[in-house]
Amino acid sequence: MKRLVTGFTLLAALALASPATAADGVGLAGRVDDKVITFFCFGVMIFFTVMVVSLSWIQGRLESRKDRVREDLERLRKP
Repeated sequence: MKRLVTGFTLLAALALASPATAADGVGLAGRVDDKVITFFCFGVMIFFTVMVVSLSWIQGRLESRKDRVREDLERLRKP
């Protein structure tokens, strides 16, 4: 299975390398300038920041729920 995934990844990289390095600097996204690259990078930074904050919030909620359930079970077990 690992060889299949590696082979597929290599094949995809080889297939997509040609359009990405097309003549005269025009690739799949067309002609890009500094403004497009800057906004794309800001979008990537914002995406990962929001993702980390939201996943941390979800993990905190799940941990507090787990602690509440654990405390309720301990309270009910004691005579």
